[in-house]
Amino acid sequence: MTVEPQISTDRIACASCRHDIDAAAKLCPYCGADPRTGQKPVDTQAMLNEMFHPRETSASDTVFAFARQRQGVVITLGVLLAILVLAGLHEYVTRRNARDVSSAAAIPLTEVTDLSNQSDENKPLPLPNLEFQFDGHPQTMRTFVVEPGAVTPPEVVAAQQAAAQTTTAAPAQPAQPAAKPH
Repeated sequence: MTVEPQISTDRIACASCRHDIDAAAKLCPYCGADPRTGQKPVDTQAMLNEMFHPRETSASDTVFAFARQRQGVVITLGVLLAILVLAGLHEYVTRRNARDVSSAAAIPLTEVTDLSNQSDENKPLPLPNLEFQFDGHPQTMRTFVVEPGAVTPPEVVAAQQAAAQTTTAAPAQPAQPAAKPH
């Protein structure tokens, strides 16, 4: 039993190039001729444009189409361009620093941070001596800081004199201060 090929009604063979094409086609996509007669029109491109209505493309559309087709090449070129720009910027900064910075007068850090060569007016003042007066009772202990040019208040002088008189008159009794410390 032999099987005969079934000829589809939606496909036809082009009369010019004998390719199997769609029956509704008015032009053969392989040779550009009329598939029924085999004759090629004078202006095939005009007929193709009339039949398929291609949209007009701008320069940016063609650049994007090129980029889509060759993504690997475009990405590689972009990375190489970025590396070249960064290398050029690095070289520029390095040469500028070598030229401009080294010609300026430099100050060693030891001169900036060393305090031993500073004048006396910048040196910190020593702490004054602290004089403690203690009569054996912690609640009456007082600390006096004597500053140059300070005047002792009269009530403190009176309390000191009274304490000195009571300690010489009665050494067995502890002296009570007349004024409370501040």
